[in-house]
Amino acid sequence: MPNFVFAFHGGHTPEGEEEQAKMMAEWGAWYGELGPNIVDPGNPVGMSKTVSKDGVADNGGANPLSGYSVISADSIDAATELAKGCPMVKHGNGSVEVAEVHHIEM
Repeated sequence: MPNFVFAFHGGHTPEGEEEQAKMMAEWGAWYGELGPNIVDPGNPVGMSKTVSKDGVADNGGANPLSGYSVISADSIDAATELAKGCPMVKHGNGSVEVAEVHHIEM
């Protein structure tokens, strides 16, 4: 079964312990739904830098990454269906980019 990266964009840092607990419970419930499909639950990420031939920018690009996970699914369509349950998608404050991981020998 192929693996897929879920690249999270957007979202927000919870304000206060109550909001943090609620958000963590929502993410925990969604991860519970994903169950054995989770390969690497990933993590949120901090500020990013964009490296290009023109130099380094501190802006994270047009759509900065806010976190990632790796899941397994039968197809990109199946992975996309799983991504629809993401709390950021449900609340409308973020998005999930879904991309298949291609394994190559180095």
